[in-house]
Amino acid sequence: MGRVHLIGGEKGGVGKSVVSRLLAQYWIDRAIPFRAFDTDRSHPALLRYYSDYSQALDARRMEDLDRIVEALDDSIEEIVVDLAAQTEADFTHWLETGDVIDLLDRLGHPLWYWYVIDDGKDSVRLLSRMLERFEDDCHIVCVVNRGCGRDFMLFEEAKLADRIQQRGGDVIELPELHAGSMLKMDAYDKSFWAAIHNTDELEGPCLTRMERQRARVFIREAHLRFREILNPSTSAP
Repeated sequence: MGRVHLIGGEKGGVGKSVVSRLLAQYWIDRAIPFRAFDTDRSHPALLRYYSDYSQALDARRMEDLDRIVEALDDSIEEIVVDLAAQTEADFTHWLETGDVIDLLDRLGHPLWYWYVIDDGKDSVRLLSRMLERFEDDCHIVCVVNRGCGRDFMLFEEAKLADRIQQRGGDVIELPELHAGSMLKMDAYDKSFWAAIHNTDELEGPCLTRMERQRARVFIREAHLRFREILNPSTSAP
């Protein structure tokens, strides 16, 4: 049975959509059936870059959120939900009023909560609050986004990594990508794979040879970290 992955962080600009897109590309590269939902009404990145796999959700409507559970079937191995900033309260209400985590457990679909952070104080505060709210109900993955900060002293001082790992969760680092390469890939409005391989300027911004190389390294390193927690039995020692 597949997993349901919530990609959150509550705070805007920490890289939630980048993580969601990387997960989508990870499953596409491995021919793993998945479905994606995008809750961002102003900048729906999954809908823009992975439109063949994604649907829009309005987190304010419980009927919309119900579609996540209704999408679960034997043909779908993974579901990813890109949570826009300030949607955590709506999702928590949906989870609690429907006892959704218990339902997913009984159906054999574990809930994973990927919490993406930058190096700011707000990220540490919001992550701590989320850990108190969810306790041991789901698998927590904290994504330390090096593309949104270099000094994570506040996160380290709060000892949140120990707290997450003690409850069976994971802490991974997302490497930094050269800003110019990311801007061009974002402007292309297609998948990471398509952006890296585009050589037609009429189609959209083209990466230089070295920009393509750096982008490949970035995706490879991110996917290696994903594989280590998603499929630990197949990861290299």
